[in-house]
Amino acid sequence: MVDKLERVYTVPLGKAYEAIRLKRARRAVSLLRSFVSRHMKSEDVAISNALNSFLWQHSIEAPPRKVKIRAIRENAKVKVYLHDEKLEVAKPKEENKEQKKPEEKKSEKKAEQKPTEQKAEDKKPEEKKAQEKKDTKTDSKK
Repeated sequence: MVDKLERVYTVPLGKAYEAIRLKRARRAVSLLRSFVSRHMKSEDVAISNALNSFLWQHSIEAPPRKVKIRAIRENAKVKVYLHDEKLEVAKPKEENKEQKKPEEKKSEKKAEQKPTEQKAEDKKPEEKKAQEKKDTKTDSKK
């Protein structure tokens, strides 16, 4: 049975400003984690990338004073998002269609490829120079 609980909170982060300037954003993240673990009754807290970047948006010295979040607890794990962040929904993969297409393309490419001489553009720079020297020698003899 999946125990799912979803709540929206406004978390005060003003105490982060009690820390020295170069540790305020880290302190804000730890305050957020402790708030969520206390209110959702779980020690396993995962913060979304969007929420983390919101906390660090104005550098390490100036995190926001408060943030509105959405916390979702499934069994013992809590995931924390910004209140207006869209959740990622996993789409079912259609393996049959995806597998057939690349195989067909590979077989078509192999059939199309024919062994041909390399063009001057495809040659290595050393080979180009050698070819140019040969061309100039033949031109001068004529």
